[in-house]
Amino acid sequence: MFTYKGKQKELKMKIKPLIIFILGISFFTLPACSGINDQENKYFSKLEVSNILDEVISHPRREMDMPRDEFRNPKETLEFFEITPGMKVGEIWPGWYTQILAPYLNKIDGTYVAILRDGQSERIQSRNNAFIEKYGSKKDYGTVEFSKFGSKTTAPAPGNLDMLLSFRNVHNWMSQSYAKEAFRQFYESLKPGGILGIVEHRLPEEATQDPFAGSGYVQESYIKDLAIQAGFEFITDSNINSNPLDTANHPFGVWTLRPRSYVPNEASKIPAGFEARAYERIGESDRATLKFKKPMKTIK
Repeated sequence: MFTYKGKQKELKMKIKPLIIFILGISFFTLPACSGINDQENKYFSKLEVSNILDEVISHPRREMDMPRDEFRNPKETLEFFEITPGMKVGEIWPGWYTQILAPYLNKIDGTYVAILRDGQSERIQSRNNAFIEKYGSKKDYGTVEFSKFGSKTTAPAPGNLDMLLSFRNVHNWMSQSYAKEAFRQFYESLKPGGILGIVEHRLPEEATQDPFAGSGYVQESYIKDLAIQAGFEFITDSNINSNPLDTANHPFGVWTLRPRSYVPNEASKIPAGFEARAYERIGESDRATLKFKKPMKTIK
């Protein structure tokens, strides 16, 4: 015989195990994907993190930098590298990206480490001092940590970083013959499982790679070899920063293009038929965007 109470009891018996199962799943999965800050135990949803990045990128202090967003794609690039709340992120030889990375990491309870160019020249010292003075403001950028890296320095942050980023620098290390050592030092700077993110002017694979990167362009395969030889695992790449108009074959290398738009003062050094406006229309360089990982365990 059907009764309301009997049906209600039967329904409770079916629902109770389901509730227990859902609560159990929630208990075990939420902390693992929440982006929790160790000090404040603050939760950031993916939407909140995305909105914070949008806010930082559109901030008026970046007014002079915004015209380059078209070619540098800062939001897509940083989302590709997967910065998460609470991370400690270093940037090698910082510059254009600092206006984004420093306030962004500050707002998501992370730490930004500016790894400045090491050198004794008056020019380098002056630039470093100006950088420290500008970004030492806790009001705008939070607590920025500083370190140095150059041809004569060791790992800029030994085993201390969750992520290390470099934007358009590999050709500089190649030009001074310490690219291999640079990648070894970056490996030592990251925690096990840490991420190395590289953006670099891309030379087509069918071209001949100058080991000194005199044109400023570097093949993806060359960068991968440098990283893998240092111990990194290649994860993935992206065409976020590609520019199909760039042939990587210009009279003054990558510096022929924006933002440098270099033209020699001596007319004798300018090739016949050279038209600066044609290179302006290309925009900025075609760029490789690569992600590597330091293994959790070192294989000996």
